[in-house]
Amino acid sequence: MRQFWLLMLMMVCAGASELSVSQWASTFAEKGLGVSKTLGDLAGPMFFALLMGGARAFYGKYGEKVALEKFMTGSALLCVASYLCISLVPVPWVGLLGCGVCGLSVGIMWPGTFSRATASIKRGGTALFALLALGGDIGCSAGPTLVGFVSGAFGDDLHKGILAGILFPVLLLAGLFLQREKE
Repeated sequence: MRQFWLLMLMMVCAGASELSVSQWASTFAEKGLGVSKTLGDLAGPMFFALLMGGARAFYGKYGEKVALEKFMTGSALLCVASYLCISLVPVPWVGLLGCGVCGLSVGIMWPGTFSRATASIKRGGTALFALLALGGDIGCSAGPTLVGFVSGAFGDDLHKGILAGILFPVLLLAGLFLQREKE
């Protein structure tokens, strides 16, 4: 039962880590780079999505040859670094680069957690994956909400909101370490 709740926490954090940046990427690009809304809508989310898709394509093709735990741990650390880059570096193009790197780093989190669930919980069946997907969806809502609330509390400072969102990749990293201890 502990294993299930650990995986559920990881799914919530996977969804939140992904959407905390992707949902705000266009606003971040627009305000940070001083570009039009149209260009901001293209630059931020497209860069994020291209790199996230690249990570998932890589895992789809080479997943059997990659040590999943190391890949997920490295990705979570990279995600923390991207959040720090987005929120603390005052150079706008570096922040946009951080958005793209975040996309790369979160690409493995959702499918990797599903793969870990398959290995950890035998006979979980479709109910297991439905519940984990629900956890991921909760994270997809909770992450951007936290970023928005914190940003709003600090005069719409998106940097502070993204910094608060670092909670999610840090918790996912903690979940990976706790799951390793369990094994």
